[in-house]
Amino acid sequence: MKRVVLLLAFPLAVQAQYRYGLIPSTFANYQQQVKQNPDKELVNLEKFIPGIVLDIRYATTNNFTGEQIYNIPRAYARRPVAEALKRAQQDFARHGVGIKIFDAYRPYRATVKFYEVYRDTTYVASPYKGSRHNRGCAVDMTLVDLKTGEELKMPTAFDAFTRDAWPSTPVRDPLVRKNRDLLISIMQKHGFKVNASEWWHFDFIGWEKFEVLDIAFEELE
Repeated sequence: MKRVVLLLAFPLAVQAQYRYGLIPSTFANYQQQVKQNPDKELVNLEKFIPGIVLDIRYATTNNFTGEQIYNIPRAYARRPVAEALKRAQQDFARHGVGIKIFDAYRPYRATVKFYEVYRDTTYVASPYKGSRHNRGCAVDMTLVDLKTGEELKMPTAFDAFTRDAWPSTPVRDPLVRKNRDLLISIMQKHGFKVNASEWWHFDFIGWEKFEVLDIAFEELE
């Protein structure tokens, strides 16, 4: 039944693409791209990175839209991104912490939805350009204690669209500051750059080499 819903919804996604002037790659395009360059494969992070934790908020209603955006909770990223995250996970483990993913690859149709719900492009991507998430080159994440499984204290909750979420905003609490600094420093070490308005959002350096995609998770299964 879910497959039928996806097929019926696809024309709406196509209309959205044309409305904003951007036509992302489909699954057929993506398959051809991967044949030409294996680095363009979208890798299932849960299967690829031992111990990684998923909390895919957009597969629930616990997100800023208040709606379930994804049918299934998955986290995918392009192969070089997945490999860099795997190295970062190993590095974090030396500090007794691990990665929790809120979101990774995001179909373009979701970006359109986010923009139409919340049009401030300080916090959501413009559908005219697409996002680094749409390219499989961005992750939304935090850290968890490996012993307790609890999230480390950070400046704000995920998707808190406030200045307190900016990584440049001073933090008074020394523990929160230490946690944020650890997250950012190790991710930077492994080839990621933190977003200027979201401490949890990291872009893979070199994202420009990858196409904007509009592929549902079910198509990747």
